[in-house]
Amino acid sequence: MTDSDGAGIVGVNTIGIPVADQDRALAFYRDVLDFGVLVDAPLPQLGARWIMLAPPGSAVSVSLVSATDSAPAGVETGIRFETLDAERTHATLRERKVDVGELLRWPGVPAMFAASDPDGNRFEVVERSER
Repeated sequence: MTDSDGAGIVGVNTIGIPVADQDRALAFYRDVLDFGVLVDAPLPQLGARWIMLAPPGSAVSVSLVSATDSAPAGVETGIRFETLDAERTHATLRERKVDVGELLRWPGVPAMFAASDPDGNRFEVVERSER
């Protein structure tokens, strides 16, 4: 894929999530959300690691970046993760002690709910709709 006339951006690779503790965040995204670890490499110059994870089969990943004063943890990420069954995923995450909101359903809109990681970063889980 090329974009010779535009800005040159052709996709989304990874979305950064600021976290206070990379080990705790890695355990949450890997062990609770069942994301696969794509990269976990030291960044000694920053005193941190470059960590990328993704849901199975996803073309887009998340990067767990060390929070800073200008990029603090505990934010509304704007991320919408997909699920095939919002009700089942909601129940599973509740069983795993994840802070989840009410399962929302509106006519013509995919079922969805809000959730938070251990740092308070908020994201949504949305049931995949027919495309």
